[in-house]
Amino acid sequence: MSIAENVLRVKKNIALAAERSGRAPSEVLLCAATKMNDADRVREAIAAGVDICGENRVQELCEKNAVGAYEGCPLHFIGHLQKNKVKFVVGTAALIHSVDSVELAEKIDAAAKKLGIRQDILLEVNIGNEEAKSGFAPGELLCAAEKISHFSSVQVRGLMAIPPICASPEENRPYFAQMKQLFIDIGAKKYDNIHMDFLSMGMSADYETAIEEGANIVRVGTGIFGARDYGTK
Repeated sequence: MSIAENVLRVKKNIALAAERSGRAPSEVLLCAATKMNDADRVREAIAAGVDICGENRVQELCEKNAVGAYEGCPLHFIGHLQKNKVKFVVGTAALIHSVDSVELAEKIDAAAKKLGIRQDILLEVNIGNEEAKSGFAPGELLCAAEKISHFSSVQVRGLMAIPPICASPEENRPYFAQMKQLFIDIGAKKYDNIHMDFLSMGMSADYETAIEEGANIVRVGTGIFGARDYGTK
């Protein structure tokens, strides 16, 4: 299937899942995870109607942005962000999904302050408490959010998570439900600079389940572009 056909299929699935959760399809945004796809393929996805382009790698973001690959579509950064590469992303990405420590938020705050802007971010939660994954432990999240709320040049817009790899999307449902509860709990605190607008969770294998549990941004790569060939990169 073509990229356009895949986008159409994914958007239909999103609409059905949104309706099952009692929401309008327009409330859920489709973020095309564009890692390892060149500028022309990114442009195809934009033309097909994705809502957001999400880049995982800073180098790819810089290279594709330089040739106008993301024109006509908001650009988000969705991959692990190293502190020494913050300056390349702040002010370029409309939203950084993967803020996984107070220290990283502080670096982003400093870079945004230099540019005279306020950078929107999401707090990444290690919802499965996996040693190999980054992100705030669920039990640490409220304390971290309170600290970050005092930074003047970042604004927390919600949460992001990548749950454990499971054989079935249903196995991830409890993790998605826990994320939704954290989203509600932090929103109830009414911290300055924190607005629970976006809950980014769900990828190609489980985005429908994530939507049913409250996701309003889903990050789909393989479902749009096909399987990546990591042997060639």
